[in-house]
Amino acid sequence: MSKELEKQYNPKNVEDRLYKTWLDKKYFHAKREADKETYTIVIPPPNITGQLHMGHALDNTLQDILIRYHRMAGYDTLWLPGTDHASIATEAKIVEAMKKEGLTKEDLGREKFLERAWDWKARYGGRIIEQLKKMGSSCDWDRERFTLDTGCNKAVNEVFCNLYEKGLIYRGERIINWCPHCLTSISDAEVEYEDQAGHFWHLRYPFKDGSGYLELATTRPETLLGDTAVAVNPNDERYKDMVGKTLILPLVHREIPVVADDYVEMDFGTGVVKITPAHDPNDFEVGLRHNLEVINVLTPDAKITEDYPAYAGMDRYEARKAIVKDLKKEGALVEIEDYSHNVGTCYRCGTTVEPRVSKQWFVKMKPLAGPAIDAVKTGETKFIPQRFEKVYFHWLENIRDWCISRQLWWGHRIPAWYCADCGEITVSRTAPDACAHCGSKNITQDPDTLDTWFSSALWPFSTLGWPEETEDLKHYYPTNTLVTGYDIIPFWVMRMMFSGIEQTGKAPFDTVLIHGLVRDAQGRKMSKSLGNGIDPLEIIDKYGADALRFTLATGNSPGNDMRFSDERVEASRNFANKIWNAARFILMNLGENEPTPHIPANLILEDKWILSLYNALVADVTDCLEKFELGMAVQKLYDFIWDVFCDWYIEIAKIRLNGEDEAAKSTVKAVLVYVMSNTLKLLHPFMPFITEEIWQTLPHEGESIMISSWPKADDALNYTAEEAQMERIMIAIKAVRNRRAEMNVAPSKKAKVFIETAYGNTFQNGTVFFNRLASASEVQVAEAFDGMDDAVSIITESARIYIPMDELVDFKAELARLEKEKAAVQKELDFVNSKLNNENFVSKAPAAVVEKQRQAKMQLEEKTALIEESIQKLAKK
Repeated sequence: MSKELEKQYNPKNVEDRLYKTWLDKKYFHAKREADKETYTIVIPPPNITGQLHMGHALDNTLQDILIRYHRMAGYDTLWLPGTDHASIATEAKIVEAMKKEGLTKEDLGREKFLERAWDWKARYGGRIIEQLKKMGSSCDWDRERFTLDTGCNKAVNEVFCNLYEKGLIYRGERIINWCPHCLTSISDAEVEYEDQAGHFWHLRYPFKDGSGYLELATTRPETLLGDTAVAVNPNDERYKDMVGKTLILPLVHREIPVVADDYVEMDFGTGVVKITPAHDPNDFEVGLRHNLEVINVLTPDAKITEDYPAYAGMDRYEARKAIVKDLKKEGALVEIEDYSHNVGTCYRCGTTVEPRVSKQWFVKMKPLAGPAIDAVKTGETKFIPQRFEKVYFHWLENIRDWCISRQLWWGHRIPAWYCADCGEITVSRTAPDACAHCGSKNITQDPDTLDTWFSSALWPFSTLGWPEETEDLKHYYPTNTLVTGYDIIPFWVMRMMFSGIEQTGKAPFDTVLIHGLVRDAQGRKMSKSLGNGIDPLEIIDKYGADALRFTLATGNSPGNDMRFSDERVEASRNFANKIWNAARFILMNLGENEPTPHIPANLILEDKWILSLYNALVADVTDCLEKFELGMAVQKLYDFIWDVFCDWYIEIAKIRLNGEDEAAKSTVKAVLVYVMSNTLKLLHPFMPFITEEIWQTLPHEGESIMISSWPKADDALNYTAEEAQMERIMIAIKAVRNRRAEMNVAPSKKAKVFIETAYGNTFQNGTVFFNRLASASEVQVAEAFDGMDDAVSIITESARIYIPMDELVDFKAELARLEKEKAAVQKELDFVNSKLNNENFVSKAPAAVVEKQRQAKMQLEEKTALIEESIQKLAKK
């Protein structure tokens, strides 16, 4: 007796057990095999604050499909996992927890706060890793990394120092994006823009000499407190004589100059712009060109500073109302105009970002952007789909210097020390004992940490041991495929590209596979506010990881969003059950010592047909995986397994399995096992658990399906003639089935089938299929038949099929049914006639209602005539 499968597939009894076996046997572990080609993916490290969501589930399903495929295809495969320390998000969570205890960061001090942060990481940081394991992710967990671990910190300090020594990192006063809620600077890529309804406040600034005023408009009247000039375009004839004159700033009554600058658009508004260098990036540049004073009017949490007593301590929006009110009093407000404009918000908390002049650390981007652009233009790295190159180029070609310092404690601390005696900065890979310039011991480290993305940018090589020349780095770098969503091309992809090229001389990966978002069934983005998020762990608990993975892969095409619904997962679960039942059927027909999968010698038509289609499937699925068309691969597998193998070949196989010919039985069993076990291999990357469980019960060679060899297409299995023959037979069988269904003939009702065709041999070979699959009691095949006038006629491209009417219909029963139907229609007709013969109804009912009844009468009379005709025809027979 062969091994058995339970009656129903229960993922809960299978998944955890198999995953533990794979881990225990180190199947995921990369062994640095010198004789093999490498295939490496580094995981986009999820935040330690994160819980598994559908985006993670999709991203990791796609990565695992590629990894499992390449592992089986003979590559030395490494999928390197890890998590991100996520400075802003993690610090916010810890601060929030401390608030409940009545504590602040400052109450604890830096060291105690960091102790709490590491405790928090120890408690919650591994949660998402365990959740990824539930998905079946075959990462090399022995190599798991963390962006804040010692090795990554060494790499971060090395890169910082390298760039500083080359003059590519500098400290300076620049205008940066500031989040008043997170209380830290954020980079341009971390600003999300949204349309907000606002206003244009039209203001008058009077000339000091009393000769009139200039009119301008602003969307942010509260920043007027920091105005240090008004600008016009040097080519604007209207204002040529006013350049150099002095204005009096309303409310503050500070004297400010009129300057000429090309930045001003002559045809926008009045062609006059207020200049606030501390609170607008463009104004800051104008200020540099004209040597204007920079006056900051807002505190870090966006309140008015003490320098303006009338508004001090007010929130920026509260101050706006008070300032507008005072401008009106002073006669400086001309009008208020409704205006919708694009406003930058913090990607973490959604707060409107405040442009702010601040002393920060920056990376000089232009020299780094060039090689990263070239790497994609020359094809060293390609985007799939290619259209996403535009996003990448747009960011790099228009890039500003990257602000990398963050006013946070959790993260990589900036490796720079300030000397209290000589004022110089010492930048060092390791903590210095003294100032590198004057030798003073009186040095303190910069309190800021680096942008989280600074360390994430080094992920493809820092995780492999860089800056040390480790064996892993030499063997697995550059990596191969980066799988990620289109939303983090500017955050992460381009930064990894320029960092990899700058530090190692090579692009960090050869392919960037971009996927879309997972949306709900209505096509909406999943969000907390809509409450339409779906927890992947709940889906796994209900349907199993394979059903979730198969759903995420089905219909997936690079770069496009996909819709997710329970109905789709149910369809995937049904597919799993279909495979399970097919496997149980095969196992029930196998003996004790069946040979391992092989192709037997004495194949007949249907065997050659299924092997030929299986062979095409191998070629197609392999080709799709190589082209990253994972959704197409999964669709081909579904169609073959459900429509071809289960619905046709297994049904046809039953003819020989139930027969007396032992040699024929042996052949069909061998073909069933060969096709099933190898198709399971093709399906394994998509549905790893059920394929392993079934494969282990079938005759097989080797320990596990996941380390078995990927099937290869074989020209010897191309049976094109047999495919064509079977196709003709199947089309004919489907046509017979359809006609019987149209005539409401039960499958149990057998009938003779006469096949008129030029393909006699083909249909002769297929007569048993008509008996089993088309309810044929007898099949005759000839080039022509006479006396078929009363037969049902079915025409296909290669045959005309006749089924005598009396074989299909019980005339007495059909006459009785027709008489009953005629009586029912007559009853309806009598009711309609009674209405139309009623004078009251015809004269008083709305015309449309009466007309509707007249139409009904006509239709019922036509129906009665047709039934009567059918009765007369049957009566003659």
